[in-house]
Amino acid sequence: MDAIEALKTRRSVRAYTMKPVARELLEDLVDCARLAPTAMNVQPWEFVVVTDPATRRDLGDLCEYGSFLADAPACVAIIGREERFILQDTACAATCLMVAARAHELSTCWAHVQGKEREREISELLNVPTGKRVICCIAVGYAAEPVPPPKRPLGEVMFWEKLPAAE
Repeated sequence: MDAIEALKTRRSVRAYTMKPVARELLEDLVDCARLAPTAMNVQPWEFVVVTDPATRRDLGDLCEYGSFLADAPACVAIIGREERFILQDTACAATCLMVAARAHELSTCWAHVQGKEREREISELLNVPTGKRVICCIAVGYAAEPVPPPKRPLGEVMFWEKLPAAE
């Protein structure tokens, strides 16, 4: 699948088959994520790939609205070093990972961690030291659910020169 098709067909999926994701594919996803744009080339990220069912279950229990992490055969936690643009940089890395997954015909869904009530417990589970934060956990696997609803049409979200006057 080419990059444009991967971008246009990527959707968040919360139900997965238990078909394992090959280690080589997971390595390729993280390789794509580490190449993401980053402010001043700081590259403040590290990635923890979780395939152990018990750890995924714990993450699913700890992540608010992230119970689907337990059902995916893999999860990638994106860890950021406390830097000025930590959220922007790690979000770029997460997006690259999710689009790469789609190109490999895998599905993903982001579970937000940073700033949530149980961030500290998740950090302890993943052995994240002081000065670094878990930003998100991304479920990775083969979709078991139908394709989610389509995105809003281009004509509803794109404007030239400025937004139209409020009604």
